[in-house]
Amino acid sequence: MKPVSRDGYKFRTDICIPCYQTGRNKTLTPAGFMDMAQEIAYWAAEELGFGYSTLHIHHTAWVLSRMHVHFADTPRWTDTVHLYTWHKGSGGLFYLRDFDMQGENGEHLVTATSSWVVMNEETRRLVRPEEMEHLLSVDGPVDDAIAEPAPKLQIPRGMEMEPAGEHTVSYSDIDLIGHTNNVRYMVWAMDHIPQDEVFAQVKDVYINFNKETTLGQTISIFRLKTDNSWWIEGRYEGKSCFTVRIVF
Repeated sequence: MKPVSRDGYKFRTDICIPCYQTGRNKTLTPAGFMDMAQEIAYWAAEELGFGYSTLHIHHTAWVLSRMHVHFADTPRWTDTVHLYTWHKGSGGLFYLRDFDMQGENGEHLVTATSSWVVMNEETRRLVRPEEMEHLLSVDGPVDDAIAEPAPKLQIPRGMEMEPAGEHTVSYSDIDLIGHTNNVRYMVWAMDHIPQDEVFAQVKDVYINFNKETTLGQTISIFRLKTDNSWWIEGRYEGKSCFTVRIVF
C-alpha cells in the first residue's frame, strides 16, 4: 500500500479495489476494508514515530481492541478510492484512530473508528497509557469519521446463542506478533452466517477483540440473529475471544 501522503494530520493512500478483496457481488468485503485499514494505520503510525519498528524496540506492539465500520456505499472491484486515516489521541484506556474511504469525487463510501491498546510482546500484558503519552499526544482538534468510539458489545439479554461450528487457528491466521490477526476474526464471523443471508449488503460492522488466540487453539463459534443483525462470538475454553455484530 505504501506510499502514503500526508495532508496535515491525515494520511492518504490511493487504491484500486482488487478482486481478492471483493466477494461474489464484486463489492469490497468487510474483511477487505479491515485489511486496508490495518495497513494504512501501520504506515501512518510509522511516519509519526510510533509505529511497529519503534514499539518493537521496547518489546511492545499495537493491538486492535474495538472497531466500528459503516458502509454508506460499498466500492466495487476496479474502483479507485482514496483511503484516509488519522490518530485522534487517547480516550480512557484506548488510543483512537479513524478511517475514511472516499470515491473519486470525494463521496464518503466507508467510514470507521477504531480503539487500540499497546501490549507487551513478552508478558502479553497491556501497557498503561501514561507510559506511552510522550509518543502519542495530539495537538489541537481533529475530525471524526464516526463521532462515537466503537462500543463494547453485549449479547442481548435473555437471548441464547446457538453453536455454529469450530475453527482451529492455523498458519494463515497468525500475524507478525504471533497471534491471530484481527481481520481473521471478521472472516470467521462471515463464514458462520447462513449462505442465503451473508451476501446481502452490509451496513455496519461492530467488533470487539476480547482475548488473543494462538496457533493450534480450537475456537468454538456461536451465533444469534436479532432483527437485521447477526451476532457472532468465538470462545476458547468457555471464555469470549471476540464478539461481532453485523448489521445488514
